[in-house]
Amino acid sequence: MNEHGESRRGVVSRRELCAIAAAGLASSVLQGCSRKRATPLAETQHLRALDTIDRRTAIAGVQRGNGVQVVEEAVRAAAEAVTDFSWLASGDTVLVKPASNSRYPYPSNTDPRALWSMIRMLKEKGAKRVVVADMSGAQYLKFDKNGPRGSGSREIMQENRIAQAAKDAGGEIQAFEDLGWDGFYEDAPTAMGFWIGPVMMPEVLREVDHVVLMPRCARHIVAGNSLGLKAAVGWWRHDSRLEYHRDAATLQEKTADANTVPTLRQKQRLVLTSATKVLSTFGPDCGYVSEPDTGLVLASTDVVAHDMVSLAWLIENRDAMAPHKREGPIDDPNTSAFVANFANRLVTYWLGGLSESFRTESVRRYPLNSIWQDRTLQRAFEVLGGLPHLELEFANGSTPALLKDKLRQRVTFPS
Repeated sequence: MNEHGESRRGVVSRRELCAIAAAGLASSVLQGCSRKRATPLAETQHLRALDTIDRRTAIAGVQRGNGVQVVEEAVRAAAEAVTDFSWLASGDTVLVKPASNSRYPYPSNTDPRALWSMIRMLKEKGAKRVVVADMSGAQYLKFDKNGPRGSGSREIMQENRIAQAAKDAGGEIQAFEDLGWDGFYEDAPTAMGFWIGPVMMPEVLREVDHVVLMPRCARHIVAGNSLGLKAAVGWWRHDSRLEYHRDAATLQEKTADANTVPTLRQKQRLVLTSATKVLSTFGPDCGYVSEPDTGLVLASTDVVAHDMVSLAWLIENRDAMAPHKREGPIDDPNTSAFVANFANRLVTYWLGGLSESFRTESVRRYPLNSIWQDRTLQRAFEVLGGLPHLELEFANGSTPALLKDKLRQRVTFPS
């Protein structure tokens, strides 16, 4: 704590950095001693054997520079193209789960304009309460059996403007750590093989009627990208986050498997991302912000279908950058296995200390050239229904024909 009583969470001394680096070198030597687990599949050939299912994602275009009203219209158009909201009865409570990992503004976190629009629409369609809830990143918050310490998620949501947007639209704010260590329950993934312990989910999830997920479209220094499936991390108590980052050889597979927990499968109705801006490099908190002439709002009732299009859009924006801005460990650290692993060990240190950092497995970086190379999506196809035949529905007239064709090509499985 500093002289004002504020936590130094996220500030690491030179000595600690050296220790984390040493732990990385030592554990890389000892990887052969790690406990046995299912092995991730590296190639895409096995996807051809999966059942093919029809899925749909709606896309609404938003021209650069347009304000809240245009974003609100795009949110409504995309959402109503994929659901009639018949699941929402008058008086129901809806939990809107944004991405509120850090203090950084959109697109490092959920677009406050889209959040405001979604809350207003849900209230209009009959929701009595709309609860906006998340838990911020480990760089800000220490959370264990002794309770939360450091910058709380409420403070983070104030700084990234999510809290104000929620308040202005008539919503409520919930920080999961405010529930206390015992305010979480075990919700084991139905997909087996990669999680050792249960996934600890917040009790408030059992109390609400529905969940609407509102992620961002962003690169991620460790996971490769941060979209809808990755947003699951925000639900978890820190012991689940520790296993996730420490046992990093299967981090992407655990991301997909965590989305098979029964409560999410039963209650998550809609996934919607405002991607008028894209965090195209680095991530999850800072990096190069792409703001194309036509931005997109993406919506689906299926998180896998949503993420296929969201990742295609991330790759499209990253490819549009000058190569010198997106290549190398400084511009985009995920291109360096060393930097990605150092970042992951640092997160493990924040979650569990030096001893857990020493035990951290190596995370593999992978190319970001095609959605079919993404290990999280590969696993999601296996455990969440099959290989999608994706229908793109363009919900307004603001998406150029060339962009429509590019997106269709990126989400079509190669013959």
